[in-house]
Amino acid sequence: MEFSIPIRFVDIENSGVHIAVSGFINGNLANILIDTGASQTVFDKNRIHLFSDQTEFEKLEKLSKGLGTATMEGFQFEIGQFILGDLVLIEYQLIALDLSNINESYEQLGVGPIDMVLGGDFLKKYKARIDYGLAELFLNM
Repeated sequence: MEFSIPIRFVDIENSGVHIAVSGFINGNLANILIDTGASQTVFDKNRIHLFSDQTEFEKLEKLSKGLGTATMEGFQFEIGQFILGDLVLIEYQLIALDLSNINESYEQLGVGPIDMVLGGDFLKKYKARIDYGLAELFLNM
């Protein structure tokens, strides 16, 4: 079964574009960045309170790398319901990281904050295909 999700192109000061989609996390609208170069799907730990009442998180033993830093502390996080287009995922596990550096950059560009980054793990699992001409993200189950 294939799912189609409209994508948005975020202009980066006329030097390139980022790709974003809208989704729903626990019933709340979320701004989600698609990053084909990110190895993992992550959630902004600073924005969890907007989507969940969860206050305690399991700290990961392994430090995460990337996102403009050498290493960063991560936490295990579960989304009760995650919806992208017609794809509905229940009890979806991911990592929460501090994405404030991304959101500070986006704020300078006049773009709203990013709640989540879809990375290679998600894109591979759902056999993602991005069609720039149609402005669509295709996911397969």
